[in-house]
Amino acid sequence: VIDATSLGWGTRVKGFIACFAIGCLCSLLGSCLLWVPKKGLTLFAVFYTLGNIASIGSTLFLMGPMKQLKRMFEPTRLIATIVMLLCLILTLCSAFWWRKEGLALLFCILQFFALAW
Repeated sequence: VIDATSLGWGTRVKGFIACFAIGCLCSLLGSCLLWVPKKGLTLFAVFYTLGNIASIGSTLFLMGPMKQLKRMFEPTRLIATIVMLLCLILTLCSAFWWRKEGLALLFCILQFFALAW
C-alpha cells in the first residue's frame, strides 16, 4: 500500500513548483488588491494568507506530510510554527469575523516574520 501511494521524485517536484507558484501568485495578487477601495485590505489579508498556506503546502510534496510536521514541531522551530499558524488563523478572523482591517494587516506582518524566523 505504501509503495502504491508514494509519489515519484518528478511528480513531487512538479507538485512543489505548481503549489509554490500558486502561493506566489496569491501573495502577489493580494498585494495588488491592497489598493482596491474599501475592501482592499481585507482582500490583501485573505490572498496573502492563502498564498502562505499554498507555499507551506508546496514543501509537503518534497518532504512528505509527516516529515514536514515533525520538522515544524521540533523544539527549535516550535515557537515560530505556533506563532505562524496562530497568525494565519487570526488574519482570517480579523478579515471576516471581526472586520478589523488594521488587525488583519498586523497579523499579515507577523505571518511574514514568523515564516522568516
